[in-house]
Amino acid sequence: MVTLLLDQTQLEIVLSPIERAASFHRDNVRVARDTITKVQLTDDAWTWLRGVPGPGTHIPGVLAAGSWKAAGSVDFVLIRRRRPSVVIDLEGDDDYRRLILTTRHGLALTQALRLDVSTEPADVEEIVATAPTPVSKGSKRPVIRPRPA
Repeated sequence: MVTLLLDQTQLEIVLSPIERAASFHRDNVRVARDTITKVQLTDDAWTWLRGVPGPGTHIPGVLAAGSWKAAGSVDFVLIRRRRPSVVIDLEGDDDYRRLILTTRHGLALTQALRLDVSTEPADVEEIVATAPTPVSKGSKRPVIRPRPA
């Protein structure tokens, strides 16, 4: 399970040693925050694969890790079985066009991207957990009272 770290400038996907070996990546994957155009949650990440596997590991229905090459674009993929995942579309990134990751923290990522975060990288779960709760201003609902008989 990948760890997602976010700061004001970038999103970092922290890979475990096993994930690094499976994906043929020596370092964590980092993308500039301003290149993220869309984040989508999905229950079946396998439907989002496009192209052919590049360097990495591919066991159909079990594991897809590494780069996937499609017509003119490269995606970074880390999918395990049929678990909740997140699809991150990028525009202007030097390495990737899309990130497809199996993670339980997809909802926290979408929420954290909407918040102002510190300059130090923090786990998206921590960012959302420590964020102040928004207070609605002036939202008064009409009070419905029963009429006298």
